[in-house]
Amino acid sequence: MSHAVDNKIRHITAADANVFADLGFEANEAQRLQEDAQKEVEQLLLIKRQLMQEISAWIAEHNLRQAEVAEKLNVSRPRVSDVVNLKTSKFTLDTLVMMLSKLGKPVSVIVG
Repeated sequence: MSHAVDNKIRHITAADANVFADLGFEANEAQRLQEDAQKEVEQLLLIKRQLMQEISAWIAEHNLRQAEVAEKLNVSRPRVSDVVNLKTSKFTLDTLVMMLSKLGKPVSVIVG
């Protein structure tokens, strides 16, 4: 039996709008939720940048070309370039942690 999938776009939230307001939250709650979400995103980006900077520092310290690092990490050279150029949207935290581990720089997490 075949079921049709509904894939019609009914609403698009503008990039500068508050998605929580569009979902029907009251204005003050929507604002609070958006601020909380933004803080979480900023924290995630900060952590990703720190990990990427550690990888870049390791590359510089060992005087390696991106192609050599790519081979060591078993990724493409453009992927290494994305790390060096801090393209945070292209990586998850676990990918960056695994890269550091492959470079002999295990990651420790401190909460507090």
